[in-house]
Amino acid sequence: MRFQSIWAATAPEVPEFPSLSDSLQTDVLVIGGGFQGLSTALHLAEAGVDVALLEAQEPGFGASGRNGGQVIPGLKDDPDAMDRLWGEAATDFAGSTADVLFDLVERLGLDCEASRSGWIQAGAKQVHLAGLQSRMRQWEARGAPVAWLDPAAMLRETGSDIFAGGWIDRRAGKVHPLKYARALARAAEAAGAKIFAQTPVVGLKRADGKWRATLPSGAVVSAERVVLATNVYTPRGLSRDVKRATVPANSFQIATKPLSRAQLDRILPNGVVVSEARRVGTYFRIGPGNRLMLGGRGQFSDPTHAEDFRRIVAELNAIFGTGFDIEYRWFGRVGMTADHRIRVCEPAPRLMLATGFNGRGVALATALGKAFAAHLALGTDMPVPVSRSVKAMPFHALHPLYGTLAIHYYRMRDHLDR
Repeated sequence: MRFQSIWAATAPEVPEFPSLSDSLQTDVLVIGGGFQGLSTALHLAEAGVDVALLEAQEPGFGASGRNGGQVIPGLKDDPDAMDRLWGEAATDFAGSTADVLFDLVERLGLDCEASRSGWIQAGAKQVHLAGLQSRMRQWEARGAPVAWLDPAAMLRETGSDIFAGGWIDRRAGKVHPLKYARALARAAEAAGAKIFAQTPVVGLKRADGKWRATLPSGAVVSAERVVLATNVYTPRGLSRDVKRATVPANSFQIATKPLSRAQLDRILPNGVVVSEARRVGTYFRIGPGNRLMLGGRGQFSDPTHAEDFRRIVAELNAIFGTGFDIEYRWFGRVGMTADHRIRVCEPAPRLMLATGFNGRGVALATALGKAFAAHLALGTDMPVPVSRSVKAMPFHALHPLYGTLAIHYYRMRDHLDR
């Protein structure tokens, strides 16, 4: 069964970018046409750097064009923990990622249905509230526009009575992620970046002081520097370690048929996006055509029929009630790390990469691409520490087994929480 996302159904036609079959020389080669790679290429081109981007499919093909489109600042660690772990500069960077995205959208006039309507992190159980309040206060102490929501306020904002409380971050918002990716690609090309689609890289080696990326045609792209921006879609032939650095977890999503006016007045009436504080929770929003969208963790194997989405449909029914007709079902991979922290690495001279965005990729990948460009073009420090190696997860080949067991365990703990 073929699944189509709401994003693919409502995005404009795929921009026509050429494929590359001839050899090419450039200063910086970016491999991967998601948010990270496109933002890097755009900002490098704006800085006057000769940059080429190679995408195996089309810009936004992977996670960047399939996610929930939630623009959430910060990382999974609380601000105080980030201060201790990586320093205050990293915390400031994490808190500004949504600013980077929305400023970019406004500056370039990117057509991507951007809305800075806020994000709610919702707690369904009393056990969630203390941690959520602490996180909110830490961001509040740093000047973020945040507020606590009691059960009555949660009901008004979400349209569901299952939540015991939560906090809203008004730095956050939403975009149409596939429109955003394609708009970034067009903007990067307009700035001078050379964007190539349907151009997979089958080999990457360093020789004579330069990087050489081999194409299926046998042609070679040589570059002084490389940014490997492929995350969980990294081909094994490029970097076995990057493939083993994260767990490629499937995120399943559904979108209903357009809601009625009465439903829209009740469900997310102010346009916020929401994600839950449960260990295996959901995230939801109103999407194109006034459809209710909800996503969450799916099985590690790819779905083959509509029944594979039954758990996600059950989550939607538990939060908002029954009676919704599901119009779209789709899935994509999310790069997860055991500690929920991103990996920024320079494992070889003049080769940089980031992997493991842990569900924060829309804002974080955009801001990190800008940081990569500043580092490569101007020599500025990266906002988070850069490792000299890519640490592989132990027993990575068994991740479908231990990942599935972990999900069952965390779901059991979520059920037992009060």
